[in-house]
Amino acid sequence: MYTDQQLVRVALTVALVMFSAVVHEVAHGWVALRCGDPTARDAGRLTLDPRAHLDGFGSFLLPLLMALLGGPVFAFARPVPYNPARLRHPRRDELLVALAGPASNVLQALAGTALLRLLLDWGQGLPVDALLWGAEVLMIYVQVNLVLCFFNLIPLPPLDGSKVVLFFLTGEARQRYYELQRYSMAILIGVLYLLPSLLRVDPLSAYLDATAGSLFSALMSAV
Repeated sequence: MYTDQQLVRVALTVALVMFSAVVHEVAHGWVALRCGDPTARDAGRLTLDPRAHLDGFGSFLLPLLMALLGGPVFAFARPVPYNPARLRHPRRDELLVALAGPASNVLQALAGTALLRLLLDWGQGLPVDALLWGAEVLMIYVQVNLVLCFFNLIPLPPLDGSKVVLFFLTGEARQRYYELQRYSMAILIGVLYLLPSLLRVDPLSAYLDATAGSLFSALMSAV
């Protein structure tokens, strides 16, 4: 059974993941617009209104289940639409659009770290409970953004890391990779969940510990 405090923390984690995922998607659309493609803007997706972005499973149920299970929490919102053919420099700009989402999560993590430092420096006059809860919220915010960043950089479709791979492919290899994306979700589930159950190893947790976990520890040690 979960205590009331644990349930509040789960709800808080899910809410922060949802917000961070929305910012992630808006960043994709904003960079696409700056590179010449107004598709996301015309679809009404350059907004922080969560109703324009959230997916019932990926933005709510998935992070809720992961938070309840106590593992790393990540989520996805509905991908912001964009048209590579409308980008001014398609090959370069497609990479920039892909990296915009993870970059937004890094910026959010840095902003959360800075706010935590300010809270600890200037919030000593606050009630202890308020200070502790404020610090807890900001630490969760930093952590979930780092997990979202590095999870999305995994080079498997439909994650942003797959677009980084595309930057280095040309001709038929590039076209084959595009075709692979129709099987993307099955591949992602197989590599990240089925293989660990068969091989008794968890590459996803090891990867997130080495990346998001290590960077989180470094940021917290600097506070």
